[in-house]
Parts: sequence; C-alpha cells; structure tokens
Amino acid sequence: MLASIAWLKNYVDIDVTPEVLAEKLTRVGLEVESVLHLGEGLEGVLTGRVTTIERHPNSDHLWICQMDYGSGEIVQILTGAQNVHQGDMVPVAVVGSHLPSGMKLKKAKMRGLDSFGMLCSAEELGIDAKLLLPEQRSGIFILPEDTPIGVDIKQVLGLDDVVLDIDLTSNRADCFSIVGLAREAAVVLGKELHLPALDVAEAAGGDAAAMARIEVQAPELCSRFAVRVLPNIKIAPSPEWMQKALRACGMRPISNVVDVTNYVMLELGQPMHAYDYDQVGEHTLIVRRGAVGEKLVTLDEQKRTLDPSMITISDATHAIGLGGVMGGLETEVTDATHTVMLEAASFDGPSIRRTSKALGLRSEASGRFERGVDIVLCHNALNRAAHLLEEMGACQTVHGIVESYPMPYKQAVITVTAQAMNERIGIDIPQAEMVAILRSLQFEVVEQGDEMIVTAPSWRNDVTCDADISEEIARIHSYDKIASHLPIMPLAQGRQEVIEDVKDTVEDYMTAEGLNEVMTYTFIHPNSLDKLALAPEDARRRAIEIMNPISDEFKVMRTTMLPSLLATAAYNLAHQAESVKIFEVGKVFLPKSLPLTDFPEEKRVLCAVLSGRRNELNWTEDKAEVDFYDMKGIVEGLLDKLQVQGYTLTTIAEPYLHPGKSCAIVYNDQTIGYFGQLHPTIAGNFTIDNDVYVLELELAPLQEAATQVPHYQALPKFPTTSRDIAVVVPEDVTMRELEQVILEHGTKLLSNIRVFDLYTGKQVATGSKSMAFNLTFQAQEKTLTDQEVDVIIKNIVEAVGTTFAAKLRD
Repeated sequence: MLASIAWLKNYVDIDVTPEVLAEKLTRVGLEVESVLHLGEGLEGVLTGRVTTIERHPNSDHLWICQMDYGSGEIVQILTGAQNVHQGDMVPVAVVGSHLPSGMKLKKAKMRGLDSFGMLCSAEELGIDAKLLLPEQRSGIFILPEDTPIGVDIKQVLGLDDVVLDIDLTSNRADCFSIVGLAREAAVVLGKELHLPALDVAEAAGGDAAAMARIEVQAPELCSRFAVRVLPNIKIAPSPEWMQKALRACGMRPISNVVDVTNYVMLELGQPMHAYDYDQVGEHTLIVRRGAVGEKLVTLDEQKRTLDPSMITISDATHAIGLGGVMGGLETEVTDATHTVMLEAASFDGPSIRRTSKALGLRSEASGRFERGVDIVLCHNALNRAAHLLEEMGACQTVHGIVESYPMPYKQAVITVTAQAMNERIGIDIPQAEMVAILRSLQFEVVEQGDEMIVTAPSWRNDVTCDADISEEIARIHSYDKIASHLPIMPLAQGRQEVIEDVKDTVEDYMTAEGLNEVMTYTFIHPNSLDKLALAPEDARRRAIEIMNPISDEFKVMRTTMLPSLLATAAYNLAHQAESVKIFEVGKVFLPKSLPLTDFPEEKRVLCAVLSGRRNELNWTEDKAEVDFYDMKGIVEGLLDKLQVQGYTLTTIAEPYLHPGKSCAIVYNDQTIGYFGQLHPTIAGNFTIDNDVYVLELELAPLQEAATQVPHYQALPKFPTTSRDIAVVVPEDVTMRELEQVILEHGTKLLSNIRVFDLYTGKQVATGSKSMAFNLTFQAQEKTLTDQEVDVIIKNIVEAVGTTFAAKLRD
C-alpha cells in the first residue's frame, strides 16, 4: 500500500517528519517498508514558457527555444524534441540544476550555438512511464497552459510529496485506504481525524429508483450492491491535485470519471465501477454467476471465457462485467457518454481471488475485495464520488440510491474486563486508559462495572473476540512498554504415545531378523476377502465402503492386512524374486455397525509374509526354504523382545491357514494373533505357487508388557544340573500340554525345559509318540544334589503318567 503524506495531511495534522510517522505506524503493527521521497535528486528545475522557437541553422532536427522561466531574462535552450511549440509550458532545467539521474546542468554548445539548459521529459524528471498517458511518455513533458511560470517543478507535479510504502497484513483491510491510515495516524499522533466531505447536491431531476434497476441473483457472492445515477456527464481530465494524488499512490490518471472512482477507492477503500448508462440494456444491473462458456470482452480488450464460479455483472440480456475484477468494454465510459451508473458493492473475497487467479487479472480493486471491504459504508463511497464530480462541474446527481442489501451487517459486540485484558497482555493498564484507547480507534465502549461492552466499527471485520480487543489495546499502549519475561508453565517431556514406541521396537526387531518393511494402502478390493475364504459371518467381512475410492481396485477399508501383503509377495515372486521376507505395521478398520454411526475401531497390527529360500544363494549356505519354524522363531523372538510372558500357542481353524501347520497366539486369555502356513488353495487364489508363511499380530495387548522396566538379576553362583527324560504319550497330546505339567511339578528349581526329540515309529505303539525333554535345574543358594533332583524327576514322571496315561520310554 502506497500512502501519500500530502494526501494524509488532508485528514490529520501531521507535525512530525515522514520518518518519525513511519516509525510510529510500524510500532502499532503497520509495517512501513520504506519512505520514498518522490523528487529526490531533482533540484532547480522550474516551469517555463517557450516564447519563440525556430530551426537550428546548422541542423535539421534541433530547435532553438527562447525560454521565459520567471527570472526576468530570456534564456536560449536548444532541444532535439519534436513535440515542442511556441507558447508551450515545459519543465526547464537551467544551468546549475540537478536531475534524479545525478546529472548537473552545464552550459553546452550544440552545432555552434550555446544552450543554457535543457527542456525535460518525464523520464528525466524521474516519473514512472506507467503513471502517464501514452502521449506524455515520449518527448518533452508538456504542462497545462495555466501553469504559472517560474515555479519549482516538484511543486507543480507533486514531486515534493513523500510516500510511505506499507506492508499490510491480510487482516488489516481497513488500512488499505488513505482514510484508514489517517485514522491510525491520528491515534499515534494524538490528533483529531477530519473525514472527507460527502454532501451531494442531487440537483438533477428524477429519481434513481425510476431510472435504474438492480437484481442480486447470487446473494452468497454479493452481500450489498448500490448504484447512483449521474446525468450530464462531461468527460475531461481530472484536476491536477487529483492527478498528483493518484500518481503518488501508483495509479495513472485517465479521465475525471475514471480518476474519481480510483481516487475514492484509494481514499475510502471501496472499489467502484462506472457504466455508460445508455449502453446498459434496460438500465438493469444483475449480479449472478457466470454461465458455462459465456464470453465477455473486458476493458483490456481481451475476450474472456466465464464459468459459474465467477461473479458476473450483466444487463437484461448478457454479461457486461466481472464483479470486483474488471468491467466490460461494451459499457466503458467514453467521450460520448452522457449519463453514468456508478456502482459500489461488497463481493465475496474468495470468489474474487479465484477469478483473478484463473484469468490472470490482479488489480487494486480485486486486492481490496479479497481482504474484505466495509459493507456498511458503500453509500459513503457513492456520495464521495458524486460530491467530487459535482465539485468539478462534471455531472449532476439524480436523487436517491438504488441498492440490494438483503442481510444487514451485524457489528461484533464483545464483553471484556480490564483484568482479563491485563492477564493476557502481561501488564497493568487502568480500565480508563483501555476505554480511551478503544474510543480513539472509534470502537464504541459501554462500561458496566468491571465489564466493558465493546462494539467494533464496521470497517474492523478482523475484530471478533476478546483476544482481538487485547491486541488493539496492547499495540496502541505500545509493545515497548510491556516487560519481557519468560512464561510460567510446567515443563513436560515431549514424547510419542506408548503404542508408537511398541511399533518402533517391532519394526526394529523385524528388520534385524532380515525382513523388509513395506507400506501398502489401507484400502483393498472386496473380493480379497473372498480369496481368503472367510466365512460369511466372519466380522472381517464387514468392511467399510469408501464413498470416493481412488480406483475400483480399492473400494473398502481393510479389516485384515493379509491381502495387501500377499499381493506384494505375489508381485515380487512373479518378478523372479528367490525369496520374499516382508512385514508391515499398520491399521485395520473394524466398524461397530454398518452403515457407520460411529468411528470404527482402528487396531494396530503386525503382518508378515515369508516365502522362498531361507538364505541368499551362497556356496556356504544350503538351499533350504523357509518353513513353519522360521515364522515360529520370529514370533517367539519378538514376544521375548517385548517382554511378553505367559502366552501360549494353540491350534486353530483359520480358513486361510494350513490346519496342521498353524497356531493362534493366546495372551491373557485373549487370542491376539495367528501364524502358520498359508493354505495352498488360498495361495493359489493370490497366484502364488510357493509355500507361504504368514503372521498377523495385534500390538495393543502387548503394550503393557513392552513398557515394563526390566529388573536386574544377579548371575547364579552355583552350577546347573540337567536330566533327560523321554515319555510315550498319545498322539493327540501336544508339546505345550506336556510342558505345562512338567513346569507345574518341576518346582522353582526347574529353570529351563527344552524339547530335543520327537519320534513315532516301530519302537512305540500305534497311536502314540515319544517326546524327549532336557530339564535344567538350578538353585540360587546352593549346589543341588542328585538325590534332590531325582525326587523332582520322580514327581514329574508320576504327574505326566497320571495326566496323559504316559510312561517312560526305555
């Protein structure tokens, strides 16, 4: 935002230097990036009149000008510019003058004749060409005929002004105007704010409501739309003071009507647009959404294609403008215009932003609408524009304003207390000072005891809660007066959830065991559950359907991770992988009911798949393939790593597992996982020919055990002793059952039990099997004798015999 100091002085008495004002504004949150002195480096250039002009006798392109620049004498200046004529008023740089380029004017000789200065172009005066009309950009800068002679050119062209370049935050839309900045300047300087005149004569006959009609068909995109009718328009250049103000703020003067709309936009922050009344069909303005493929030629003579996301202004038949972005060429105000429809509106900021981006049209108007304009003060902008044009004698004004304002704006009302404000700011400011600060910012404040009922002005749409009130008080009171101190708060160790620690431990262990971690989608195809041969009543069949699946292959949320990992294994084996050892720790999603009425249960699960060779091909290794015991070893090692004790492995009847080579993992009387060989039929469903071993294990039940702090145990001082026993038992007796009985009767002296042989054959009866165990005994306080161990062995043998009808094998 560029703000002219000279313009600001129309509304507030600024008695400090621009640099001091810039510092004060920055201190209250309006960061001034730079202070620009427009005429910096330009000294001694005056206005002068060309009294006579004639050709140089020795040149076909030079002219000899006799110049009157108010010194009482006529000086001779030679120029090569071809746009200078007798009687023209021009900038004259006499000998000793300085130009912004650093040039100091000296007497010069050109083709034998002396030249005592230079006639200046706009570029030589340091004026940006973008701020000038095309005819002013080349040649000598011709001044208005009524320009006085001998006046400093900086004064004439407004180059004696100083401009503040302010970087506004997106929430301070109110300061995107000269009056908004003057309001802030008045507060920081302790001065009174003087607002611009808004009175309108309304001297033209008729009534605006009878001459124009408006209709808002898209109220969600336009909350207010107002129009004034201005007949008897006289198109002419705007006054020099207005042109100076516009150029200082980076806008090019065009004509009085266009300049007034731009001037009011910069002054009050309300973008405006002028339509040629006679070119608007049925004198009707309609605010609607654009139609698909609708065409519009905008003021820049570009043909635009509209769509329903764009705010379109149309007459009774077709589009004539893009609301808040750019008007249409058809209704442009020209020299032939007799009556103007002047519009001020409040459009939806996000829609304006999308349209500007889609069409590549960024403007001062669109930038203001994006931030939000003051919906309440639309009338002020129309009245100000009408006042200025009447003051110039450029129009008359019809009585009344035609508008659509279906939902009047409600100002924010916030109840605060001085105590709460001080606690938030961290300082002790008296309530009376708070009230004074807020009222200086034109907030309405009603005191009711300790409470202050604050009503934010309509232009402060960023103030919505008590925290915003605190900010207003703090920034005006001065942040520099707030002492710095550390916040008082308890220190807490930042860490992830326990289940994440368990997950990390599992991933580290599986990786150390030689498995590769994979990541798969949490979505699967419904027929994946058919491939696993799950029963119709199986809870895993109740998968959640996705409303917008990324593809037809991923229509439901997974209830088991096996399909995803089996598909990955099949892909790798099909690409000649000799072995697949993969795992993933992810989530499965189990709905409480279908259709969903609540969030589903999300379980963290470890899934692993093994297939192919146990070891990489090497002359030192055999070519054996992985088997059930590889997976069993991984499971037991993982549970040991997680400090899980007291679990059991039991037989199960999972439809996708081999009935003789699979186990359930039971812990705390709860089945928490399965592992074993994938049934060959199921493997075929996934196009896998190899033997495949799978694991699926819930992690949440292991969380408590995994987080236990290990306790130190001293190494035993006394030696161990061991015994081997072989018992013949019925074939249906499991090793786990035998181990359980042996552990129960082995007393606390039994420190380890290990199966080392399983035999069925001629030497045992049909329907029986022989199982051999190595039992290790150890005491912490002494060395065990053979007699003590024999007694324990005898008790174990008797218990096994009684429980399973077993006998010792010879």
